[in-house]
Amino acid sequence: MQLTFDTKLAKNYKSAQQKARVLTEAWVDNVAFCPNCGRLNIDKYPNNRPVADFYCSNCNEDYELKSKQENFGTKIVDGAYRTMMERLRSNVIPNLFLLSYNSANFDVSNFLVVPKHFFVPEIIEKRKPLSQTARRAGWIGCNISFQNIPSAGKIFFIKNHVIEPKKKVLSQWQKTLFLREEKEIGARGWVLDVMKCIEKLNRVNFILDDVYAFERELGNKHPGNRHVKDKIRQQLQILRDKGYLQFMGQGRYCLR
Repeated sequence: MQLTFDTKLAKNYKSAQQKARVLTEAWVDNVAFCPNCGRLNIDKYPNNRPVADFYCSNCNEDYELKSKQENFGTKIVDGAYRTMMERLRSNVIPNLFLLSYNSANFDVSNFLVVPKHFFVPEIIEKRKPLSQTARRAGWIGCNISFQNIPSAGKIFFIKNHVIEPKKKVLSQWQKTLFLREEKEIGARGWVLDVMKCIEKLNRVNFILDDVYAFERELGNKHPGNRHVKDKIRQQLQILRDKGYLQFMGQGRYCLR
């Protein structure tokens, strides 16, 4: 996998933003493979398509690309808040490619994908309306809370300039594909919240009481639920049945 951009493609552009768009889109178009089916080359949609930038003609997965000169922080700036929420409710949302690069030598630092089934309302932050003096006065944008996405939803092709094996990328994608079976977005949010709690434990083996320790935190996130422990057990059973966890008996679990 080539890690450098073909800078000749941007020689006729003056704007730094235009150059970055041309270089990053060309790199993804030429280098990236589909993490769902493994097809070696994905295809680029015509410019200015409102929903996605790339697609796989083999399995019909859509991908949106966001690029940045430095590493992505805790938040990713996105478009209109209302549009994002409508897409979530209708489940018309692409997978998200994130690409960070070094502008000094035009090489890729990190390239990852966030599968669309990790997008739930809880990770979308509403920004303040633009001021009345702004060109789009009153417009409300949103941020994607990158820090609130479980690490299982951040699948790296390239991490800190190191290329990950294709087999690993495909395996990580398949590991959480079961989340698409849950069409009700609130229920999927519960599964993701419990996954996030398990990750906070930072160990492969844990017991039920370890997850119960997050009862208050989960209760605050889901104030309408008065049986949080029951809900925790339910989510652990789902994760076990889908092969994400292994139940070891006597309240003990192991991450697969």
